[in-house]
Amino acid sequence: MTTRSSRTTDDTSGATAAEPAELARVGRKPDRAAGDRAHLDAVLDAMLIGTLSTVVDGWPWAVPMLYARVGDGIVLHGSTGAGALRQVAAGAPACFTVARLDAMVVADTLFDHSANYRSAVVRGRLEPLHGEEHRAALLAMTERLLPGRVAEVVDVTAKELAATRSLRLPIADGGWTVKTRTGSAGEPGTDPGAWRGVVPLHERWGDPQPAPGQDPEAPVPASVAALARNR
Repeated sequence: MTTRSSRTTDDTSGATAAEPAELARVGRKPDRAAGDRAHLDAVLDAMLIGTLSTVVDGWPWAVPMLYARVGDGIVLHGSTGAGALRQVAAGAPACFTVARLDAMVVADTLFDHSANYRSAVVRGRLEPLHGEEHRAALLAMTERLLPGRVAEVVDVTAKELAATRSLRLPIADGGWTVKTRTGSAGEPGTDPGAWRGVVPLHERWGDPQPAPGQDPEAPVPASVAALARNR
């Protein structure tokens, strides 16, 4: 994992401050940190929702959001009236975090219970997108969340584009960390006869449910059927 501490951040007042070095490294259980970019991409691509966090007038502001990783950036979107997006669009430093619980790890002592998980933190400044980049980002978001849907519905309108803000958080060297845990429980402790092991947690999509008032016999679009079938 890159741990450069020379990155600087400009707050909205124009001041420049060095990013604290500890943000670029995992302090507890550093052996669970992954340093290759492919690992980060895999964690980001395995999830659909994360939390955008920033600071407003000295107070933390965190908003759960759908997202898509597109190349070397994380794309977010929301209403032009959304306060958190206005703040980060103006240049406030931010971080975006994702996490997924994969299993409970059961030990024979309370202290040694743990969990298998995947998590990532990406830090930086978001870039507002405009024009064709703005439209392309919104289409990429839809395609990431529901592959194939873009081709099944009408295109986004100019009015809809004007009512929506899209931003990109660059994935830069020194600006991210990844931490995961896999495997089973550790060695037996004080009660070797107690049960030890792992209880996996799985997420899955349910059967598609038509909206109220829609013909229940209407064919399910290919994108929706694929989502229910493949995840």
